[in-house]
Amino acid sequence: MQVVASLGMKRRAAFVMAAGILMTLGGSSGCGDPKVAMGTGTREYVASDYPQVLKRWTRNASLIVLSELDDLLTVTATYQSWDFRWAYVIRYAQDFRLTVDQRRTLLETTLNETRETHSFYIALYGSNRRWTDLTKPNSAWIVRLIDDQGNETAPVNIEAIPKPGALERTYFPYTTVWRQAFRIKFPRYYGNGRPSIAPDAKWFGLRFAGAEGNEELHWDIDPNAPQAAFGDGHVVKF
Repeated sequence: MQVVASLGMKRRAAFVMAAGILMTLGGSSGCGDPKVAMGTGTREYVASDYPQVLKRWTRNASLIVLSELDDLLTVTATYQSWDFRWAYVIRYAQDFRLTVDQRRTLLETTLNETRETHSFYIALYGSNRRWTDLTKPNSAWIVRLIDDQGNETAPVNIEAIPKPGALERTYFPYTTVWRQAFRIKFPRYYGNGRPSIAPDAKWFGLRFAGAEGNEELHWDIDPNAPQAAFGDGHVVKF
C-alpha cells in the first residue's frame, strides 16, 4: 500500500510540475502565443534577448485525463528557425567567449541547416516513460509536421538525448529530469520538390497522435511580417 501511495504522490508531483512549466512558458499551445515571422536576414540580437526569442518560438501542450489525474503526454517544443538560431548563436558565443571568426563560422553552419530541414528541440513527459520514447517502434506516439494546407510530413530523423547536459538545461530550461528530450528533423522538401510547409501556410505545427489521443502545437505565422520561403535567406557576414 505504501508503494502504491508513493507512486501516486510521484505522479501528482509530476503533474503539478508539468502544469507549472506550462504556466511559466506562457500557457498551453495556441493560448496567447505570439505570431512568428519566417523572414531571414540579419538580426541585431544581444545575448540578453535569448529568453524572449526562445519564448517566441516555443509551444506547449498537454493531454490529461482529469478524472484520473493522469498526464498522458505533456510536450514542449522549440522550432529552431532562422530567427531562433541567430539569437542562440549570439548567446552561445558570449557564454563560451568565442572569437568573431568562431561566431561567424558557427552562425553560417547553423543557418545553413535551415535550407534542408525543419528542426525542433522537444522535451516531453508521459505517465509511461517507455511509451513516450519517440525513437522506439512501439512508442505510443507518432509525431508529424503539419500545416493548415493539409500537408503532413514524417520525420527524417529523431535523435534521443539520453542525459541532457548543461547546454540543454541552460538553453532549453524546460528540460528536466522528469522529461525525455529529443531533436527531431523533418525534410524541407518532398522528393518532388514541393515544400513540406506550404509557402502560403497560415500556421504550421507538430501533431502527436496515438491510441490514447492526439495533441497539436501550432506556430501561427504573422501575415503582415516580411516572409521568406522557410530558410531561403543568405548568411550575412559580420
